[in-house]
Amino acid sequence: MTTFRGWAAPGKSADLQRLDYDPGTMGAEEVEIAVEYCGICHSDLAMVDSEWFPVSYPVVPGHEVVGTIVAVGPQVKGRSVGQRVGLGWHSNSCQHCRFCQGGEQNLCATRQPTIIGRHGGFADKVRSHWSWALPIPEGLDPAAAGPLMCGGGTAFLPFVINDIKPTDRVGVVGIGGLGHLAVKFAKAWGCDVTAFTSSPSKREEALALGAHRTVSSVDVKELKAFAGQLDFLLVTVGASLEWDALLGTLAPKGRMHMVGVVTEAMKLRTGSLLSWQRSISASPTPSPVTLMKMMDFCARHGIAPQVEHFPMSRVNDAVAHLRSGNARYRVVLDADFA
Repeated sequence: MTTFRGWAAPGKSADLQRLDYDPGTMGAEEVEIAVEYCGICHSDLAMVDSEWFPVSYPVVPGHEVVGTIVAVGPQVKGRSVGQRVGLGWHSNSCQHCRFCQGGEQNLCATRQPTIIGRHGGFADKVRSHWSWALPIPEGLDPAAAGPLMCGGGTAFLPFVINDIKPTDRVGVVGIGGLGHLAVKFAKAWGCDVTAFTSSPSKREEALALGAHRTVSSVDVKELKAFAGQLDFLLVTVGASLEWDALLGTLAPKGRMHMVGVVTEAMKLRTGSLLSWQRSISASPTPSPVTLMKMMDFCARHGIAPQVEHFPMSRVNDAVAHLRSGNARYRVVLDADFA
């Protein structure tokens, strides 16, 4: 019997505990990855807390994996033992629906998340379909690349699908795990960048990340003073905000795009949408091809997440640090199984 060693939540909002488990028979198209680093994402906490839906426990979180392939199934293509790869939110998709065939595997109706219905990367090893195990390009530090596999891809996809141009005026709401990368992407894209934050202490940090200016995301008066300025507003947080005032920062034909999971109903008036032909949209984590484009973009422009490292044996300290809101800006676990 094969045994993987991991850290699992035994119940809702519980501290993680060591868990040894049998991953089952390896699939013919699967690769087995020895985990070196794994980021902690809010989505991991959502699984631990059953925030989005009831979760079956125990659950081993972790979907921002960087590691080395140590085994491959007989039908694996383009991946080999010894190759360093990254694995994100998804581990498999059907490979034959129109979305998979069209390069949008992230929209496949039967796509398989890495930490739902299977155990993830807070472990010594993890498995996935070969097409979702993506080679880490030269120029990216593997110790910091994990958060790109989910947070980075989620922040990058809106720039691609909304055809953002270097001449666009872009706003980023929330300077956290997603938002700090979105600011870096927008700056490298050539855009004029405005950072929106509820935290006065993050204003200087946002400017250091590449924003040209900062605006409060909760002060209605300050938001109204910035009315009509933006072509694109990327919301990276899951909090309920002053939606009408934020929509008001958009120019005619401007778009507000959501990547943060807002669990409460969004209350907004449609008048300013109709009058100025504004729109609201959203997107999930991206397909493998977009993830690879994002990593190449990061390598080309020297973009990396700002990370703090914890040994995986201190995972509960790392989770507590993330929950506190003090992380700057992503937390990465270093696998330290004996």
